[in-house]
Amino acid sequence: MNKYKFLKISPSKKIRYLINKYKKKPYVVFLHGFMSDLEGQKPRKILKFCNSKKIGFLAMEYSGHGKSSGKFTKGNISKWTNEVRIAIKRIVKKNKFILVGSSMGSWISLNQFKFFNNQILGFLGIGSAPEFLENLIWKKFNNKMKNEIKKIGIYNLKYGNYEYPITYQLIKDGRKNKILNKKIKNKIYVTMIHGKKDEVVPVSYSKKVLKVFKNANKKLLIIKNGDHSLSSKRNLSKITKELNNIISNYI
Repeated sequence: MNKYKFLKISPSKKIRYLINKYKKKPYVVFLHGFMSDLEGQKPRKILKFCNSKKIGFLAMEYSGHGKSSGKFTKGNISKWTNEVRIAIKRIVKKNKFILVGSSMGSWISLNQFKFFNNQILGFLGIGSAPEFLENLIWKKFNNKMKNEIKKIGIYNLKYGNYEYPITYQLIKDGRKNKILNKKIKNKIYVTMIHGKKDEVVPVSYSKKVLKVFKNANKKLLIIKNGDHSLSSKRNLSKITKELNNIISNYI
């Protein structure tokens, strides 16, 4: 049975992760979304799939998320990117791997190419949301909201039944992590899956991600009745099917 473990990133920080190792086969590295964790359906489904294929699996919760240490309001894209880098370096080591990024996890995934360019075999994005902080949050703030966050450093954004504590340092750090203007030249398999009825992140974001990859074998799958989470049983099956299509090129 797979169990959660903790990885000490620094003297004061440890992150929770889920690992399953198999010899001589690539890993699948799953990166979750903004204010999410490893308790959802996607990591469980992908872990089960990897076990059935005897493929290594690694997923982790960024600091301030799930059971990992730290405050969410102290985190940002740079810090979460670095935590993932450390985890991959220590756990996956020199093994090849395929990235699976959900929502913000796709942004964190794209950032990993500058560290593990030669180890990454493929990339599967689910409702990808790179640069969402500026384009989908900051630009939609009115002047009153912007003034408040600049003055006190935080704004509690209400969306549906949820409340998201958006810090000004998070917004500013996001601007340092622009990725959509970059070019990744890896000859790998890249698939974007996006729900047509996604009301959180437009389908155009997955299309923008594909443009980042200059030489990849690219595919865009738009799920007609899919929302942002794509966590229904049917949609989860589509996710693992596309993941299997990528993996089949290497095993």
